[in-house]
Amino acid sequence: MYIIQHLAGRLAALVWLGVFLSLTGVPARAAENVAIITSGETEFAFQIEIADTPETSARGLMFRRELAPDAGMLFDFFSERPTSFWMRNTMIPLDMLFIRANGEIARIHANAIPHDETPIPSGEPVRFVLEIPGGRAEELGIRAGDVLVHPRVEAD
Repeated sequence: MYIIQHLAGRLAALVWLGVFLSLTGVPARAAENVAIITSGETEFAFQIEIADTPETSARGLMFRRELAPDAGMLFDFFSERPTSFWMRNTMIPLDMLFIRANGEIARIHANAIPHDETPIPSGEPVRFVLEIPGGRAEELGIRAGDVLVHPRVEAD
């Protein structure tokens, strides 16, 4: 009986926390599977997958035949470092947003060519790379200097 009461109390607390957070708008910003790019006064939300293990980073978006306009994959290297990507076994064009640890977009490589094995370097040490559908960054007006808002981003 104690266990049931204990679990019920925890469940009630979680429900109230969820209600509070939803009223304050926090869940969209705090969710691991949502990346928000802030460009001036405009925010663009992407439903993302996280690649933060050697296995998920190696596979990335390979073999995908489509990617929704508001979808992507966030690669997290846990610290800033120079990195390079390629498009081996990637069937769709992608924009690659190279992002510093503080969330600032350092550079964008637009419309990476499917199956191309030419290295695409970050140009400087970065912590994150956000891959989104090819051409989407230009379409939305996302530029270097814009900011990624995500729970993994370190505040300055």
